[in-house]
This record gives sequence, C-alpha cells and structure tokens, in this order.
Amino acid sequence: MAVLEIRDLHVTVETDEGTTPILNGVDLTVRTGETHAIMGPNGSGKSTLAYTIAGHPKYTVTQGTITLDGEDVLAMSVDERARAGLFLAMQYPVEIPGVTVTNFLRTAKTAIDGEAPAIRSWTKDVKAAMKNLRMDPKFAARNVNEGFSGGEKKRHEILQLELLKPAIAVLDETDSGLDVDALKIVSEGVNRAKEATDLGVLLITHYTRILRYITPDFVHVLVNGRVAEEGGPELAERLENEGYDRYTESVPAGPSDTVEA
Repeated sequence: MAVLEIRDLHVTVETDEGTTPILNGVDLTVRTGETHAIMGPNGSGKSTLAYTIAGHPKYTVTQGTITLDGEDVLAMSVDERARAGLFLAMQYPVEIPGVTVTNFLRTAKTAIDGEAPAIRSWTKDVKAAMKNLRMDPKFAARNVNEGFSGGEKKRHEILQLELLKPAIAVLDETDSGLDVDALKIVSEGVNRAKEATDLGVLLITHYTRILRYITPDFVHVLVNGRVAEEGGPELAERLENEGYDRYTESVPAGPSDTVEA
C-alpha cells in the first residue's frame, strides 16, 4: 500500500500583485485503493494543490510537508516524483511538437521502470488501451496533443495513466470540456486503472457529473486554501443541490487557483 500524506501545507505564488498565498494549511491522506474527490469554488486552490504535489516550480511551499510512504516528496525533482509513483493528469495538457505519442509513451515507461518494455508486449498493451479509450490507432503516430481536441487530449492523459501504472494519480479537472460520451470513456479508463493496480486517486472537480461514474470514498471541500468540510459521496450530492454559497458567504474570496505557467 502506498500512502500520500499532506500535512499543514501552505503554498504561495508570485503574481503581478506580489507574493500571493494560495494554500493555507491543507491536510490530506490518500492511500492506494481509495478515491478522494476535491471540490470547491473557483479560486479555492484545487489546481495549486495538484501542481504542488507534481512539483511545478511556479508554486512555493512555505510551510508543511508532502510525503509518499514516508519519503519527502518536496525534496524530489519532478521526474523522481514520477518514478516514486505519482502521476498528474493536467487540466490543460500541453502540445509537444516533434514527439510522437508512441515515442513519448515508451520513453516515459522506460524512465519510470528503469528499463525499456519488451516491444511486442508493449505494442499489444498500447493498442488494447487505445481501443478501450476509443482512440484511433493513427493517433499513435501523431505528435503529442498537437491538433488534438479537448476530449482527445484528456483521453491521452488517461492512456498514460493506464500504461504507466502509478501508485497515486492526481486528476486535475479531467472532466472539463468533455461531452457525455467522452466523460464516460475517460471515467471507465480511470476505473480500469484502479481495478488493475489498486490505484489511489485524487480527483479534482467542480461538478458531481464525473462522480456518477467514478465513485469517491471521500469528498473534501476546499475553500480559500483550506479544507472546509469532509465527508462521503453524500457530501458531493449536497454540494450539487446547495452549491458553495454556505462556505463562501462567510469566507473572503481567495486568489485564483488557475494561474498559468
């Protein structure tokens, strides 16, 4: 069992107004086999939490710890975090001109495992995963995310998830921009990955629609950089009906959590 522990996490980012606090003391524990949903209004710090776990240099940790199986994640480089078992599905996947999907996936797998996968079995796994995600096989020869639609980019993120087999996956608004059919396909991919490897999932979302397909064990409401409430799936249903007004009416609006790199 892998355990991701976040304790008293404070994070700032540099903006035009100067150093701006985003996270103000987040505590969270995610174990393999568990699905945690992080919900909250815009500007609550959800994406900042995701990028901080992954090691984005734009965000500065001023207090607190992040550990994976007791190892200091904050002391690791981005690639060391990936090899340790952390994975980030980005809200806005980037294009990588000149690098094909095939080369990207095999290079990533080799870097994480420390050795190149056997060509025959690897090709079979890639084709099977692409078929499950309803991806045209021609995408394997295309450059990473170049000319992909929003839905195609998100499917490619889940393709990586299924093939790289991390211990803990952070999914940053993977549902954004997806139509109903694509949402189902992406959700099925996440569920397959969880069943195959006992994956731990930290799912960041504004809405409950993806939670109809990926059932959370725990729901955490993030407001103004802090966890304001925690519960089970019933909390997500209450948020669907009531919204976030009862949290935000008594708390000053926080800075945006969607600062671009």
